[in-house]
Amino acid sequence: MERTMVIAPGPTANGDLHLGHLAGPFLSADVCARYARAAGRDVLFGTGVHFTQNYIVTTARRLGVPPEELRVRSGEQVERTLAAVGIEPDGFVRFDERYVTGVQQLFGRLHSAGKLELRAVPFPYVARTGEFLTDAYVRGTCPVCLSEGCAGLCEGCGHWIGSGELIEPRSTLDPDDEVELREARVLVLPLEEHREALTAYFAGLAATMRPRLARLIEELLSRPLPDYPVTLPISWGIPAPFPEVEGQVIYADAEVIAWSMHSSALAAERRGEAPAGDDALWFAESGAKVVYFFGSDAGFAFGVVGVAMLMALGGYTLPEHFVTNEFYELDNDKFSSSRGHVVTGRELAAEVPRDLIRFYLAATGPDFQRTNFTRGAMAQVTTSRLVEPWNRVAEKAGRFAGGGPLPVSARSREAAARMAERFAAGYDARRFSLTAAAFTLTEQLGRLDRWEVTAADAGDFCHEVDVFLRCAAPLLIDLAAQALPDLTVPAASPATEITPRALPRLTETAQ
Repeated sequence: MERTMVIAPGPTANGDLHLGHLAGPFLSADVCARYARAAGRDVLFGTGVHFTQNYIVTTARRLGVPPEELRVRSGEQVERTLAAVGIEPDGFVRFDERYVTGVQQLFGRLHSAGKLELRAVPFPYVARTGEFLTDAYVRGTCPVCLSEGCAGLCEGCGHWIGSGELIEPRSTLDPDDEVELREARVLVLPLEEHREALTAYFAGLAATMRPRLARLIEELLSRPLPDYPVTLPISWGIPAPFPEVEGQVIYADAEVIAWSMHSSALAAERRGEAPAGDDALWFAESGAKVVYFFGSDAGFAFGVVGVAMLMALGGYTLPEHFVTNEFYELDNDKFSSSRGHVVTGRELAAEVPRDLIRFYLAATGPDFQRTNFTRGAMAQVTTSRLVEPWNRVAEKAGRFAGGGPLPVSARSREAAARMAERFAAGYDARRFSLTAAAFTLTEQLGRLDRWEVTAADAGDFCHEVDVFLRCAAPLLIDLAAQALPDLTVPAASPATEITPRALPRLTETAQ
């Protein structure tokens, strides 16, 4: 059986998951994995937390806590929040000695193979402290789109911006410090050497990439690709085990492939397997497919750097799909923990049933553009489009419970097959869309709600309700678990009769 490895790259371990995180890659990856399993496919879903980015240091300083304490606490919060909204990965990456060793070994292989080069790279530098500034340590203006932000991956345009390329850089830790540019010799992955292979690879993905990622790739390939640093002259991170860059650390954003391989290995181990190594499932001969879910601003790291590393190492499968998303806002403003403008998944799940949360985040998800969350709109939409119509449908079906089997017509089997096809169109990784799946759910539920059921077509109605629940199960996880004996989504419904049963109702407050 063909295996698919679904990966949702972990958030930085500097806080809990808010709804903006959940509405993007995490719910999408969970829904994709649940559907694929229900359709009889072999799926490993890996996620976790990223523990080495220096945003942890800057957040810890602002909060007045040790960085180590913050990243441990944040990892625990993320796990609890995922569970609160029913997101169930097979593997969850934590920061431990095994992970550190795996990262160092992967870069050791790149180093031994001669794929990394020592280059002089400019960095902002503070003479007062003798420290170089990278990523979260330095802010300025993006030279590509002129957005204000930190170095690294630009939220505005998605380009990777080297610290020394920022316009008017300044320290985030001490904004009054005088900043100058100074060169440091670091190890880099020369991406330009992989231009031809990257160009051919992304040409093959052109039909499935969402617009922002496609535009980013087009812009990147229209100019020389950068020398991407894999070591940095700072102290926070995994020590780089190379004598020519003694005292440096591995660049956190360069860990993408080691992190991904580790997540897949953990997922397989939880299923009772024993991979020969963290990379064993990624060998090309295994035939496994890799599907990534991430925010558009991570496209450079996972789509370009990650793929170039796999190409440089050789022998590994390359990702088949990148499912990206845009930003999800709260009351028409960006989620911001520092300003207290945030709603976490656990907070909302304490008040609202998680099926309603999952449905609303899917219906308003930022698949292709920025979208917005408000509590008032959520209450209105979930009541009118989910709770009330489902409860009417359940009431109608319940009238026939206990009366024995009812016949199912060929017309109903055909309608059920079409319904399953429409759901599959939203769930399939190649054209995955949470909003499309939620739209199909709403339309099909509305059709069932309008059905004026008679004794003559009661079997057809109950049959199509059953198929609807199976198709909606990746989103409405608790309703489906209560209502169905199993969650299988058959390729075609073979039913010639069905025995109606009482169905659970949806409520609007958490129990």
